[in-house]
Amino acid sequence: MRQIAISSGGRSKPALIITNDLTLPTDQIVRKYARRWLVEKGISQQIEFFHLNKLSSAMVIKVDFDLTMTLLAYNLLRLLAADLIGYSQATPISLYNQFLRNSGHVEVLPEAIKVYLNKKRHLPTLLTAMEPFQNTHLDTHHGLSLQFFGETRS
Repeated sequence: MRQIAISSGGRSKPALIITNDLTLPTDQIVRKYARRWLVEKGISQQIEFFHLNKLSSAMVIKVDFDLTMTLLAYNLLRLLAADLIGYSQATPISLYNQFLRNSGHVEVLPEAIKVYLNKKRHLPTLLTAMEPFQNTHLDTHHGLSLQFFGETRS
């Protein structure tokens, strides 16, 4: 057995890696475990934000559905984070509080669907990420264009 202690990274206590691989160089072992820690961190965030450990039913089909929807929501949040400048590593709770927990209203006009979002500190970052979708024509809605605004109308 081999034990490696990592004492950097701003932690008060060192992270310990225990492995039976005696031949792999230390830096490669640390890289290998870093990927595993990222997976564990993702699972931890799903448990914390989506309450993954408290699925709603004892019926297997409902548990499968809950799990599928939870993973879909988590992955959609990750895609959103990837489009937000400076937020690619943000936790689901941070993304929710800073970007999704907001209100506004939607106005459906003959030529467009207008989405008015209430002003919020991080709204400019969200609107920047949504620019590629500004004035997108929705084929499923008679070609209406989709428009986003950073304030509510008067």
